[in-house]
Amino acid sequence: MKKSRFAKLTVLFIVFASVLSAGSAFAHCDGLDGPVVKAARKALETSNVNLVLIWVKADNEAEVKHAFENTVAVRKLNDQAKDLADMYFFETLVRLHRAGEGAAYTGLKPAGRDLGPVIPAADKAIDVNSVKPLEELMTKAVQEGINERFKHVMEKKNFKSDDVKAGREYVRAYVEFVHYVEQIHLDAEGKAALHAEPGEAAAHTEHSD
Repeated sequence: MKKSRFAKLTVLFIVFASVLSAGSAFAHCDGLDGPVVKAARKALETSNVNLVLIWVKADNEAEVKHAFENTVAVRKLNDQAKDLADMYFFETLVRLHRAGEGAAYTGLKPAGRDLGPVIPAADKAIDVNSVKPLEELMTKAVQEGINERFKHVMEKKNFKSDDVKAGREYVRAYVEFVHYVEQIHLDAEGKAALHAEPGEAAAHTEHSD
């Protein structure tokens, strides 16, 4: 029971860490094979703009609808026009989606990028209606992260009182270890910012000893 609970609590932390790790917050959504563009393709195929409105804030609905109408009209002309119009719509939608989450838009990314193990596993969990493989992957990653930092603290702990340099190395190891487990706990309690409003995520990471 405790193991299952720990596995579930680690989900928030690993998703949060993996999303921010590449220095491109929410980068999963700006790919041509990402969920936003997939929704855009479906919306165009079915002529249903509501399928993409869920990916933007209410304030951006009018702009998305306008882009959708223009795209639907232009893509009827010929194949080349269709490709150009679709790309225009994808760009508009992803740009507004990222702006709504406080992320910079740096263009659409190619399909097939290496997103690491976590994001594909999270998507698969939703597709197959089972979170267990994802829990196992995340639990292992968190346990390894804690053990690695704890081992480092123990290696630095028994320094001589007059060895200031060694003492500072211990402090650095200690701070890293404590901040790491603190972040896991904050995420488990739902206190860390995940897809937060602009500025909120930074506020959560400014705490230091």
